[in-house]
Amino acid sequence: MDHSWDCPILHVDMDAFYASVATRDRPDLVDQPVVVGGGGRGVVLSANYAARQYGVRSAMPMTRARRLCPRAVVVAPDFDTFSSVSTSVIETFRRVTPLVEVLSLDEAFLDVRGATRRLGSPLQIAEQLRAVVHDEQGITCSVGVAAAPSVAKLGSKRAKPDGVVVVPPAQVAAFLHPLDVGELYGVGEKTQAMLHRLGLVTVGDVARTPLRTLRRAVGHHLGDHLHELAWGTDRRPIVSRHAPAFFGGDPDKSMGAQETFGRDTDDREVVVRELLRLAAKVGRRMRVAGVAGRTVTITVRFADFTTITRSRTLPEATDVTVEIHQAATRLYDALGLQRARVRLVGVRVEGLLPRERVHRQLVLGEREHGWHEADRAADRAVHRFGSAAVRPASLLAER
Repeated sequence: MDHSWDCPILHVDMDAFYASVATRDRPDLVDQPVVVGGGGRGVVLSANYAARQYGVRSAMPMTRARRLCPRAVVVAPDFDTFSSVSTSVIETFRRVTPLVEVLSLDEAFLDVRGATRRLGSPLQIAEQLRAVVHDEQGITCSVGVAAAPSVAKLGSKRAKPDGVVVVPPAQVAAFLHPLDVGELYGVGEKTQAMLHRLGLVTVGDVARTPLRTLRRAVGHHLGDHLHELAWGTDRRPIVSRHAPAFFGGDPDKSMGAQETFGRDTDDREVVVRELLRLAAKVGRRMRVAGVAGRTVTITVRFADFTTITRSRTLPEATDVTVEIHQAATRLYDALGLQRARVRLVGVRVEGLLPRERVHRQLVLGEREHGWHEADRAADRAVHRFGSAAVRPASLLAER
């Protein structure tokens, strides 16, 4: 029986996208562990499922990947092909519905409620998409089907590889509540750790906590957001948008900056200091434009030109340099790089909205005046005396 009629949101995620594209014309590699990335001291861009069984993961130094899986076949990345395949897949999605929200080269949300009369139920549409992608591109994808974007995202994760998971509204609680809170879409490590300290370990723990109590513990905005996620009642609209080019995206929706090092570096302090300089530049531009954003994204390009991006969605939109830098640093540290040499780093803030629409939730014990006011004072000094007038102390000795 098809239970998907009340589930108009699809989250489509390509399976091991880079590895699948790199090996689709290599039948000799079908059953072999394959790693996509640079040789020598490069890093892993992607690994197929056979390699993942050995513990190989993206962003891992190639030397470690070779130790974990000595028989892995290393394939050089072809970014032009990756981009071309991604573009074709997105075009396939847009033949089904104009409401395609592209998250990255290999995943997107689709709202298919306007396509059901023509193409059938959401489940039937999901199966059709999987068949077309496989037939036209020679790769597989997994699809989550639900009424809420956050639930569809978790559904596609459970569907991997090469499957479909439908989570009807009546089954959302049974699906979500056994999970760790860290699996909820948009809940990062810091929020997960905070909830664990409060004794809220599973999604069910959050769901069973009275909303008033939850707001008192974590703040009004985050409490409401977690409550919606825990019950799968988030109903934000899917917004049609193309994949954000990291440094060439829609300037109305994101702002970013990048820097190529004079010499490739594996020094964390050097990278973190550069992330601070970029965060300050982006934050100042946002404040001048009167906008704030919730999603902080970093890009890291390694010595072999392998490039990866990672994102973190904050509980509240921000334009504060320190908060942007903290998020960027956590993303970089989470890569777990071990002596991998970095060529370029970048910081971008996405999901921008007018600053007057952002209402910060005060935290108990927080100072009335803090980094928000300090940033604006520094902006006034820079405007009057030039860009070198005020800068973080750690940047005073830079080149």
